[in-house]
Amino acid sequence: MAKQPATIFVCQNCGAQSRKWLGQCGDCGEWNTFAEERFRVTGAAAGRSTAMLNYRASEAYAYGKIASDEDERTTSGIEEFDRVLGGGIVAGSLVLIGGAPGIGKSTLVLQMAERLSDGGMSVFYVSGEESERQIKLRGTRLGLQAESLFIMPETNLGAIMDEIAKTRPNVVIVDSIQTVFSSAIESAPGSVSQVREVASQLMMFAKQTGTPVFVTGHVTKEGSIAGPKTLEHIVDTVIYFEGDRHHNHRIIRATKNRFGAANEIGVFEMTGTGLIAVGNPSELFLQERPENATGSVVTVCMEGTRPMLVEIQALASGTKFGTGRRMTQGFDHNRTSLLIAVMEKRLGMQLAGDDVFVNVAGGFEVDEPAADLGVVAAIASSFRELVISPETAVFGEVGLTGEVRGVLQAQARAREAQILGFKKLIVPESNRKGLEKLLGIRVVGVSTLDDAMDELF
Repeated sequence: MAKQPATIFVCQNCGAQSRKWLGQCGDCGEWNTFAEERFRVTGAAAGRSTAMLNYRASEAYAYGKIASDEDERTTSGIEEFDRVLGGGIVAGSLVLIGGAPGIGKSTLVLQMAERLSDGGMSVFYVSGEESERQIKLRGTRLGLQAESLFIMPETNLGAIMDEIAKTRPNVVIVDSIQTVFSSAIESAPGSVSQVREVASQLMMFAKQTGTPVFVTGHVTKEGSIAGPKTLEHIVDTVIYFEGDRHHNHRIIRATKNRFGAANEIGVFEMTGTGLIAVGNPSELFLQERPENATGSVVTVCMEGTRPMLVEIQALASGTKFGTGRRMTQGFDHNRTSLLIAVMEKRLGMQLAGDDVFVNVAGGFEVDEPAADLGVVAAIASSFRELVISPETAVFGEVGLTGEVRGVLQAQARAREAQILGFKKLIVPESNRKGLEKLLGIRVVGVSTLDDAMDELF
C-alpha cells in the first residue's frame, strides 16, 4: 500500500511548523497564519530536473589556493544599480529585489537585461506573472532592443531548469519567486515550503555554475518581503524598492550585501520611458526648497557611503486642545518627541501647548541620529518665527543633556555641502577639526544646543 503524503501546518509568516493547526504562532505571535501543506516522500530525482543536480563534484579547497574574483565584477549598465550591488554583478550571486506592486521591480530588471544584452551577454528572463507578449509590449514602450534576451513564461521549476541547461545563459532573472513552484512539494505556489525550496535550488544553481541569478519578490502590507525569513538568509543580496506613488523618484536600498556595503542606496526617477538614474540626489530633494520660509533647514545625511542633503521642514502652531499633537513624516515619531522634550528642558521653549509637525521634503526617510540637529533647528525656527539662512546646513546628534555629539563621516558630509554651494556649516565641535581647510565654506563647531541656536539665529 502506497504511503500517504505527510500533512503538516506551516506558519506563512515565519515558517514555523506544527503537526496540528494553531490559532496563534508560538514563534512569531501572528494569528491565523497556519496553512496546511502536504509533503510526498519521493525519490531523489522526482520532480527535479537533472540539470539541477551534480553540477560539479564537491571537494575541499585550501584557503590560500583559492583565487580571488573581487575585480571580476560585471557592470549591469545602470550606474546607480551597480552602486547598490557594491560595484557590479558578482558571478554566482543570488540577488533578491523586493518592493510594492507597481513600484518598478520588473521595469528595473528588464532595463538591466537590455543593457546586459547590448554588452554581449545572454539573459534568460523567467516570467511567472506575464506572457511573452505582455513583456514585449512593455519593452516596446521602454524602447528596448535586446537581441540576446530569452523570455520564458513558466512557473514549473523543473521545466525552467531544463531550458536553462539548454540555453546556458550568462544571467538568469526570475520574476517573481512567489509564482514558481517545485513539483516535489504539493503545497501551493507562494507558500513557505515552495519559496524555500525554489530559493534553495536557485542558490545551488548559482553557486555551482557561477551564473548570477536575480529574483523579484512580493512584499507584505508591513513592507517586508513575503515568504519565510529564511529566504533573506539564503540569498547573497537583499534589495528593497522604496518610493511614494505621489512622487516620481524611486530609491533602491541594499539591506544585506555579502559583496559590498549594506544600506547603500540608488536613486531613480520614474518616467514614461522607464527608470532614469539620478546622479545627484541632493539636487533632486532640494530643487523646490522655498526661500525665506521659517521652519526649513538643510541637513546632511549618510546613506551607505553616499552623503545626501535633504530639507527638513517643521511647523509649530498653537493648539485649541490641552495637549499639542506630534506628527512626523520621514522621521521617527518617538525621536521627535524626545527632541522636543530636550528643547523644553534645555532651551526653555514651551512647546507643550503647540502642535508640532515635522516633514522630510520629497518623501525621503531619514533614520540616523545626525539629523537631530536639523530637526531641532527647524522646530526652533518655526516656533520663534525666525528664518535660517538658506546657505546654512547643519548636522549633529543631540543628547538628553542638550549636548551636540559628533557623527561619523563628517568629511564626506562637509564636502557634499561644499559642492552644492553652501556657505556655512554648523557641525559638532568634535567634528570641526579637519574641516576648516574646505574652501568657500565656513565651518562652525558647537558643543551645546545653546551654541547652535546662537549661530543659527
